[in-house]
Amino acid sequence: MAITVVGSVAYDSIETPAGKRERCLGGAATHFSLAASFFTDVRVIAVVGEDFGPRQEAIFTKCGIDTRGIERAKGKSFFWSGSYLDNLNEAKTNQTDLNVFAGFDPKIPSEYADSEFLFLANIDPVLQRRVRESMPNVNLVAGDTMNYWINDHKPALLEVLKGLDILLINDTEARTLAGENNLVLAARAIQAMGPKTLVIKHGEYGASLFHKVDGKESFFKVPGLPLHEVVDPTGAGDSFAGGFFGFLAAQKEQTPAAYREAMFYGSVMGSFAVERFGTERIANLNHDAIDARFNRFIELTHLD
Repeated sequence: MAITVVGSVAYDSIETPAGKRERCLGGAATHFSLAASFFTDVRVIAVVGEDFGPRQEAIFTKCGIDTRGIERAKGKSFFWSGSYLDNLNEAKTNQTDLNVFAGFDPKIPSEYADSEFLFLANIDPVLQRRVRESMPNVNLVAGDTMNYWINDHKPALLEVLKGLDILLINDTEARTLAGENNLVLAARAIQAMGPKTLVIKHGEYGASLFHKVDGKESFFKVPGLPLHEVVDPTGAGDSFAGGFFGFLAAQKEQTPAAYREAMFYGSVMGSFAVERFGTERIANLNHDAIDARFNRFIELTHLD
């Protein structure tokens, strides 16, 4: 069961209370694909510049990720610089250079046409819609967005939402998109826009699943894992999405029980992502570590 993900592959310079890293590999598609690759086959559609070389590509290929959809363009890759010195739950952006990403025109390799799952990472909703319409035969479509698109490009975003089965956003974004402070009311409003399943991320406090099954509302919540040190939160949300959607894609059926278990695996992968800068932790994981952490989450949420 293969997932095609379209999004950014970038370089990040990050400063947190734990230290600094210059130009580490990042981007939404990067974090998502690495996390999802532990559960199923992943194919990436992105654009990079001439500064993306064999060492960076090896991070993907080591995890078995198909990189034939990564376009090489003249110029530099997307670059973001930010810090978390004041609040680990909120990044302060110091610099954003779109570079080759400014002209990103997603091209779907013919080898990706049989993908059964599609993830539209956080990019311009016009591009998200174009990719969605170019892959009409996928079984399940999930997507992400952010406040910039919600506030300044809402009509285009609303068109994207009509074609989504699942939307993953944080609680601030959910309230902004719905125009509701109450998250239950916000979830209902967003589900009416298209996606029948909504995952609302709460940072270190976990995530909530709003899911409609046979027309009935279903709610489920997983906690965040208490960690003694958070090094870099940058890729946590995308890693959560990769764990969640990757697990779903690996199941024979996407049942309500599978969605609930997928929430745990999303939290597992998000908790690993924050333990090192950039992709350092996720890229060096193994299945034993994932299983052990999943069991820790089970212990957190069960009485017996």
